[in-house]
This record gives sequence, structure tokens and C-alpha cells, in this order.
Amino acid sequence: MKAFFRPELRAVLSRWSEVLSGLAVAGFGLWALQAQDQFFQLLAALVVLAGMGLALIGWRRLRFKGSGTAPGIVQVVEGQISYFGPDTGGFIALRDLIELHLTDRGQTWLLVSADDTRLEIPVAASGSEALFDAFASLDGLRMSMVLAALEDSNAPPTRALWLHPARQGQHLGLR
Repeated sequence: MKAFFRPELRAVLSRWSEVLSGLAVAGFGLWALQAQDQFFQLLAALVVLAGMGLALIGWRRLRFKGSGTAPGIVQVVEGQISYFGPDTGGFIALRDLIELHLTDRGQTWLLVSADDTRLEIPVAASGSEALFDAFASLDGLRMSMVLAALEDSNAPPTRALWLHPARQGQHLGLR
């Protein structure tokens, strides 16, 4: 089946797969709305809403992924963020995270833990899309603000995106 599609088309379809899947579910729900029974129409309407929700989440993740490539691999496993880079790397447990910054004019994530461990991860590193769900679980972080910061063409050199609620109002640990 791989030989059937050109590599460029496969890459585009892979990138947009979550959005397209959500739209396919919503399309099925729209088709199912033709049912005569009100119960099935209600179920179909719920399927349409679920599909649109999936498409919206896919769209946000697509915006989060960005474009381009950077060195290194990111993994998020059981609440631990790992970065394996050519020159640097490290681990931070999500529960220990106290600060999240976007540095290098929107090119690098800076994660700071409670014991002052710092982990710098290129935004375009392989597997960095897994950070979307990890960051979304942070208490008080608005993902719309993160997406806007990533898309800002006039990004400042460093931008604080999130502080642990217990640290609100304290001095940021940037060096």
C-alpha cells in the first residue's frame, strides 16, 4: 500500500491524520442523521459533536507540532519527560515541574523542576508533539496561550508560559 501513495502525500496525510479522522467521524454522524428514529438521530448528533471535538484537538496538536526538524528525541512516559539530544539531554518528572518557558525566540522549551534541574528541548525535536498532552495536564496552563506563543512571529527572546500555582508571584528561575 505504501507504493500506492507518493511519499509527499503520505507525509501530508500522516501530519493531518488526527484532523481527518475527526472529520470522518463527524461525516459519519452527519450521514447517520438521516435515520427516521429520534433516538438514532440523537446518537448521530452526539457522534457529530464527538467527531468535531476530535478534529479540534487534532487541529491544536497540528499547530503544536510546527514544521521543521531539530536534533534529538523527546519521550513522555508515565509522567516523565525525557530528551535525548546529540549534546545534551535529561529527564524531568511532570509532577516536579515548576516552570515552563519558551526561549530562543520560540525555538526551545525550557523546563525547570523543583530541584532546579533544567531541561532544554528544541520545539521541533522528534517526538515533541508528545509534550502537548504533558503540558495540557499542568494546572492553570492555557494551551491557547502556548499555541499563540509558538505562532508569534515577533517572539521575545524568552517568554514565561507557566509557573506552578505555589510559585505564582515569585521570581522566575531564568539565568
